[in-house]
Parts: sequence; C-alpha cells; structure tokens
Amino acid sequence: MNHCRKLLAECLGTFILVFAGCGAIMLHSLKPDVMPAHMIAVVFGLVVMALIYALGHISGAHFNPAVTLAFAVDKRFLWSEVLGYILSQCLGAIAAVAVLAVTLPETSTFGETLPNADLEIGVWQAFVWEFILTFMLMFVIISVATDSRAVGIMAGMAIGATVMLDAAIGGAFTGASMNPARSLGPALFAGNLEHLWLYWAAPIAGAIVAVVVYHFIRCEPELEKTEVKGCC
Repeated sequence: MNHCRKLLAECLGTFILVFAGCGAIMLHSLKPDVMPAHMIAVVFGLVVMALIYALGHISGAHFNPAVTLAFAVDKRFLWSEVLGYILSQCLGAIAAVAVLAVTLPETSTFGETLPNADLEIGVWQAFVWEFILTFMLMFVIISVATDSRAVGIMAGMAIGATVMLDAAIGGAFTGASMNPARSLGPALFAGNLEHLWLYWAAPIAGAIVAVVVYHFIRCEPELEKTEVKGCC
C-alpha cells in the first residue's frame, strides 16, 4: 500500500507539473498579454518548488524519469521501483495534456518541446542544450538531496530556482524540457514524435553524468550514502 501511495504521488505531482507548465505555454499562445513569455519559466520553477514541499516526504518528488534513473544509478533508489515510477510519471503527464486539450481546444500548441527551427537549432545542438540544462538541474538536486552538509530545508527553493533558470535560458532554444515525461504528453497529442528520442536520451544522460561528477568533486567521498531517495 505504501508503494502504491508513492506511485500515486508521482503521478499526481507530474500531472500538476505538466498541467501548470504546459498550461502556461498554451495560455501564452492564446493570450500573450495575459501570460507573457517570461512568466512561463517562473510557472515551471514555482510549481516544482511547491510540489517538492508538498510531496517530497511521500515519494521523493522525482516527477521526472531522468531523475529517477539517476538516483537508481547512484544507488539511492531501488531499481525494482524504477519502472513503476516512470510509468506513473508518464501517465500523469499524458493525463495533464489530455485535460488541457479538452479545456483549451482553440490552442495551437500543447506545449511540445522541439528544437527551434527559427533559430536554426539542429538536433545535435538541441541534444547538447538539453544535456547541459538537465546536468545543471540534477547537479543541484543531488547536492541538496544527498549531502548532509547542504541545507535540506532549502531543497525546494534551490531546485525550483534551477528549473526557472534553465527554462529562462533554454526555453527559446529547445523548450527546456529536462524531463522525458514532460515532453512525452505534448508530443503524443501534437502527433509529432520525431524528436521525442532526443528529449529522453539527453536528459537521462545529463542527469546520470551530473551524479557522477558531483560525487567526484565532493569534498568527502568517503561519506556513507543516506537513505534519501528524492528531492528532499
């Protein structure tokens, strides 16, 4: 039963994340005066911060397959629970876009993430951007979530601020996904799966490399791993 509650928390949290974030993108496409472009990054950052405080003590507040896999690689999350978490996250993301599609039927976008053709961003450039953006995010997550020297109570603010920063600098280039589940839902409803592999491969690779790099540079490599399994 406890495991089911974790899965439900991951599904619900990812639903709220995608509903708020992609909803802001869709609202911007309809009413840019109501939802200015710069506010989209703020929405993503704030919703992530709020969800970490709301659900972190239940499921670890992953809401992201790349984060789940990175924690598993770091041996801070059971591999036996990885598939359930990822499926729950993807289900929550798809459900969120489904609700948005019904309630905002006039929109021209579902918040899908794509390399910006207007800026001549190619596939390899988009891969590098998504890799680095996710690296930055996971680097902060692994620090505040696993190192006892970091201020744990500030985890939500630190991670939310990083999401906001990443979205602000990378949104115009790739959509700043950093999250395979967040890209999956909109891609399915937009019927455009051409670049979906990129938004799975790059964030997963970036998150795993971030974990490896953090443990290489931390000042006390002999520190024993704690039982922390998520963002707080």
